[in-house]
Amino acid sequence: MSAIPRTKLAVANPLTRPLIIAVAGNPNAGKTSLFNALTGMRQKVANYPGVTVERKVGLWTLAPELPPAQLIDLPGLYSLEATSLDEQIARDALLGRAREMPTPDAVIVVVDATNLVRNLYLASQLIETKQPVVIALTMFDIAERQKLSIDVAKLGAALGVPVVPVVAKQQRGTTRLAEAVLAVIAEAESRPDRRSERVREDTTTCAQSLINRYHWIEKVVAGSLNRPHEQAKASPTERIDRVLTHKFFGPAVLLLVMLLIFQAIFSWASLPMYIIERIFNVLSETVRLNLPPGVLADLLAGGVIPGVGGVLVFLPQIFLLFLFISMLEDSGYMARAVFLTDRVMRSLGLQGRALMPLLSSFACAVPGIMATRTIEDPKDRLTTILIAPFMSCSARLPVYTLMIATFFSEQKVLGQISLGVVILLSLYLLGITAAVVVAWILKHTILKASPSPFVMELPPYRLPSFTNVGHAILMRCGLFVKRAGTVILAISILLWALAAFPRSPNGQSTASATQNAQNNDEAAAQIRNSYAGRAGRMLEPLIAPLGFDWKIGIGLISSFAARETIISTLSIVYGVGADPSGRSTTLNDALRNARRPDGSPAWTPLVGISLMVFFVLACQCMSTLAVVRRETNSWRWPLFLVSYMLVLAYVGSMVTYQGGRLLGFS
Repeated sequence: MSAIPRTKLAVANPLTRPLIIAVAGNPNAGKTSLFNALTGMRQKVANYPGVTVERKVGLWTLAPELPPAQLIDLPGLYSLEATSLDEQIARDALLGRAREMPTPDAVIVVVDATNLVRNLYLASQLIETKQPVVIALTMFDIAERQKLSIDVAKLGAALGVPVVPVVAKQQRGTTRLAEAVLAVIAEAESRPDRRSERVREDTTTCAQSLINRYHWIEKVVAGSLNRPHEQAKASPTERIDRVLTHKFFGPAVLLLVMLLIFQAIFSWASLPMYIIERIFNVLSETVRLNLPPGVLADLLAGGVIPGVGGVLVFLPQIFLLFLFISMLEDSGYMARAVFLTDRVMRSLGLQGRALMPLLSSFACAVPGIMATRTIEDPKDRLTTILIAPFMSCSARLPVYTLMIATFFSEQKVLGQISLGVVILLSLYLLGITAAVVVAWILKHTILKASPSPFVMELPPYRLPSFTNVGHAILMRCGLFVKRAGTVILAISILLWALAAFPRSPNGQSTASATQNAQNNDEAAAQIRNSYAGRAGRMLEPLIAPLGFDWKIGIGLISSFAARETIISTLSIVYGVGADPSGRSTTLNDALRNARRPDGSPAWTPLVGISLMVFFVLACQCMSTLAVVRRETNSWRWPLFLVSYMLVLAYVGSMVTYQGGRLLGFS
């Protein structure tokens, strides 16, 4: 950077009004790194009105005497001929068409110094709109290492706008960038006809065709760039790609990376999740011990605290998910993963970008659905969201474990293989099969669309920026708590109220009655006569074809808040000590010994299988629905999701139970 010419830039007189500056550029051009360097931690994320596309807004101090400018990080786009929703929003914002957002006072166009011809296409279009434009030449340090000699002054003169080299990670060039932005704004403000000069028509009205434009760009680049003589050795990126995008080795490496991520999300998060869960359990117990029995104590200990804890317990998984996603994106490997899986995923009607969200959903559908933001096509993204809950998440495991331990323990297949392992694997495969079939149906019916062309730019490999990764993790974790937490908290309080009222004659609710084993009968009576218990008895005729009675019905109702809550619910209903892990032999014995009014067993191996099939296919997770609501910006799709999965679960469970009875199983 020492070789960069320090051309004197005229700084405008201080502007008293807050400025609005947009940051635009191609994907992978260093736009996020520059935005983070200019704004630091003074940024927030929100959706554009009426859509699910996010925008990042931050404060940038252009000069000490000026109020901070509002810096808007627009979605990446390659040109003003927008094809995706993200590109349309960015284009409308740049051309002053966004009704909810004023026309920016200036546009910083981020251009990768190592890929000038490709990046300058968008820059040339924006220059023609006659807006105040400054080009931020990113990756300048990498260009220097590649021995690319760029004459910044010549490039700026040819383009007719200021060109400022920057290295965002080192905060180098940011001061000169601020000076350049103030200079072009001052120049534009001095022209009384400034606003009337803005071009807001489609770029097809420009005189230049695509071919002519690229010819012009190539001449500009040729006049300002000196390339080194071609070397016999390939670049580091090309050498790495010979392995990572290889026909055979590439998928193998990708599988290894995915297994690592899957294992991390699935198991590495278990300890912090357990700690968070224990903290909230202790907090709940503390409230019960220090507050007098009553509605307030039950509300806090049985509704508010578990509700908040039920949201925060997912934070370790969210953290790990976006840690890996951010590192893969920042390093350039994510583009290779998408490239390798695109063909396979397209045979299912999806994009390669759907791979990561679906794998993440095996740990939890919440981070998996949030990860669909990497999918550009809105219909492909929506399809992925609608099938993600089929992946058997960790919350289903307590149910699977309880049923297998109760009815299929110590049984072998072929004398060697545990029957429980076979059943568990079958449940996972059932979920995957259902997801594939539903995806195919959706892509050929309500979400039908012509296959979008697969054009992908493979960026060079880089070391991940810890600043970018940290920003992504902090923002995603914060958004998760803010978005899902409020909805889940309200629903948890509602479900607590349904199980706590009307209260038993002695004034105790389920939450307080479960504290001691001797109160289990009291707790069972309370829940039977509660609104939830009444709902379970009303539900019994509907679920009887599945092999379920009203007690299982109560468990199903409670499990729609969180799947694993059926374990503690069944423990209360059957008068045993609650064991959230599902490994309590007392609960197992209670299920084996439970009887219907006619004396027949209430639980059989066939009932257990029917229940597991129901849990595989049903969407019983309020946090998932809350996130789907936020990601789709509508209640239409979460209601559709829970409805079609509930119907599918009902049919699948009924076929399993009734078919098993016809085959002589009981």
